[in-house]
Amino acid sequence: MTRVPNMLLNALAFLTGIVILQQLPLLPDPTWSLLLLGLLPWTLFQQRLRPLLLLVIGFLWALFRADLLLSQELPLALEGQDILLEGTVASIPEVLDHRLRFAFAPQRIIFKSQTWHGPKRVRLSWYRHPLFKLKAGDRWQLLVRLKRPRGFMNPGGFDYEGWLFRQGFRATGYVRSATTNRLIESHWYHHPLDRARQYLLEHMVPLLADSPQRGLVQALTLGERGAITPQQWQVLERTGTNHLVAISGLHIGLLAGIAYFLGRRLWSLRAANILTLPASQAAAVSAIISALFYAALAGFSIPTQRALIMVSVVMLAVLAKRPIHTSRALAFALILVLLWDPLSVLSPGFWLSFGAVAVLTFGLTGQRPLPGTKTPGFSSLSSYLEHFWRRWGKAQWVVAIGLAPILLYQFQRLSLIAPVTNLVAVPWMGFLVVPPLLLGTILLIPFPLLGTALISLGDYLLALLWNILAWCSTLPVAQWEHAGPPLWALLPAILGSLLLLAPRGLPGRWLGLLALLPLLLTSSPRPSYGTLWFTLLDVGQGLAAVVRTHHHTLVFDAGPRYSERFNTGEAVVAPFLRSQNINTIDTLVVSHGDNDHIGGVAGLLHHFPAKRILTSAPEQLRWLHPKSCARGQQWRWDGVDFHILHPQSTVGRGNNHSCVLLITSGAQRILIAADIERSAEQTLLTATTDGLAATILVVPHHGSLTSSSPPFIAAVNPEHALFSAGYRNRWGFPKSAIVQRYLRQGTKLWSTAQHGAITFHLDQNPLSKPETFRQSNRHYWTGN
Repeated sequence: MTRVPNMLLNALAFLTGIVILQQLPLLPDPTWSLLLLGLLPWTLFQQRLRPLLLLVIGFLWALFRADLLLSQELPLALEGQDILLEGTVASIPEVLDHRLRFAFAPQRIIFKSQTWHGPKRVRLSWYRHPLFKLKAGDRWQLLVRLKRPRGFMNPGGFDYEGWLFRQGFRATGYVRSATTNRLIESHWYHHPLDRARQYLLEHMVPLLADSPQRGLVQALTLGERGAITPQQWQVLERTGTNHLVAISGLHIGLLAGIAYFLGRRLWSLRAANILTLPASQAAAVSAIISALFYAALAGFSIPTQRALIMVSVVMLAVLAKRPIHTSRALAFALILVLLWDPLSVLSPGFWLSFGAVAVLTFGLTGQRPLPGTKTPGFSSLSSYLEHFWRRWGKAQWVVAIGLAPILLYQFQRLSLIAPVTNLVAVPWMGFLVVPPLLLGTILLIPFPLLGTALISLGDYLLALLWNILAWCSTLPVAQWEHAGPPLWALLPAILGSLLLLAPRGLPGRWLGLLALLPLLLTSSPRPSYGTLWFTLLDVGQGLAAVVRTHHHTLVFDAGPRYSERFNTGEAVVAPFLRSQNINTIDTLVVSHGDNDHIGGVAGLLHHFPAKRILTSAPEQLRWLHPKSCARGQQWRWDGVDFHILHPQSTVGRGNNHSCVLLITSGAQRILIAADIERSAEQTLLTATTDGLAATILVVPHHGSLTSSSPPFIAAVNPEHALFSAGYRNRWGFPKSAIVQRYLRQGTKLWSTAQHGAITFHLDQNPLSKPETFRQSNRHYWTGN
């Protein structure tokens, strides 16, 4: 029994070393990883020091793998240049709007007739793609423009750069229209797995063309989630069932469990089989094969790799006829997963999958051997199902309580109805929906009629479940949102949830509630009376800013809408407000009708109501019943004054009709100039009697040559000039001539493209240097 905690301690030590490395802003010298060669043999003979040595080994192993990936960086000289790639389509191309998106594995990178070393995996978009099918495994020569991985950097937002790093993408870009683009060769044995999956997908799509669940079916069978709509994701999130469309531990575990019990029963039907191989071992083989097949069908994505390892550990113990405790199996699986992919700790799915197994083990099974080892536990599928239903309700509450701290910390939201919805949804999906869908997918090519019938049956059963989930998601109590708690509150909350899940006889279980209080009650700080917090968000080529006083919040523009599926109001502004524990927008100012300012408004208001909307383009927001902004409008919040300086009248449109806002907090002033150009700047200079001087200026029109005239800059005379512009945007904003004008004025310059979100705290003290999110949240993979 002493080996169980030792094994778990060793696994946690290895995990800790890897996690420490992932927190560093810069990597240590990679030559330190050579110490692995000496430490590994030493660890075998140093039992007392083994946890400490494994912590160091975990750190060095993560360092080695991280450096290996970072060494594939795109050379700076190639950014934004037309370069020639020769390589292979390394994924199933996704059709998104009017473009294809796919992974590409370059074998040669050619620039100016020279071969360069660079990324081994890039993410490409092809906007004017060929009329024929682009197939996984095809070898192509493509003319592309690449850039280093770059994403929006904002508090509460999704770390796209981190996601690209975990997926192995060291550059992104797009295919240029050119005669040099050509197919070199196409053979079925190139990337045969992805090619077979694409073949199945192409045959499945016409069958589900009229089905609202098409994206869900593709996700459940082939692991392709690109066709799931934003509305469907919202239903899944609010009901706590988004894990159901990820082929990971749940589905692979359920399929392996079904295969185990069916395999055991069928193998036992013939006595000679048992003499050759015990039924439990034959069942374990069928479970591993089933899990392996399902993982392959999903393209061996990272979550499926993790699930496959976990299932294999348990079933290999059955094959070896060795009893294995759940904690020991979990520890061994954890080590294998981290050896295979130390970057997996950067994914929330890693913590949720292992966390779910851990809390279920702690809350339900304790240290009992797993089925099929020393004590099989269930002699038949019927007895397993009886046990399943008897304890299934408790399992849902165990998972909900145990994972609540992690979910709240990672996503700032909790589904309050998840225990109830999962009580029905998990078995419905696992036993009724997934089996016919999988079987239909397998039979679709050799037996089209039977395969079609099974897929249609699975789609119908999924539609029944979906109607229930969609209704549940509309309940007011479906989801609770709360500001992301500080890291120091996470560990006590995890310990508190485990204390609540402890056996009933343990005294003091109620103290777990006290340990949860910091997580639940801790709120984000807010400005004191008379002070102002200003954040210019990173929305790429666009504008979005948030102004906070003691009791009020103003949002100025919401950034662009990039596609039907993605807008920065929903993806950037809303998460930022949620991270600051803001529930309502008091005033939303939409400066004008250009997409890079108004595009994200609908997405933002879908999550946050606005009490008042001011805009110079009311005709584009009629459904919101806004008011027109015009010079002379002013109000005071918590000792802070707001003045609309422009436009001069409510008649007009375009850049020069943009709303211009001046905010005064004590001796400090902020001027948000939107997209005004020279003529509007001249109007402001003439009409503003008390001057335009401001401490902080959000530079007009992103630093275009049509704005920031010398008289305007001289009149404002900003201490800080903020450019809201996209990284390597196609217009080249901010223009170098404009940058030089501000530098000659002695102004400090900041850009969202370079610094991410930029935050100033204006109070009675002299204005200090702003907090830039790209630096404060820097990781070793983060671009400069």
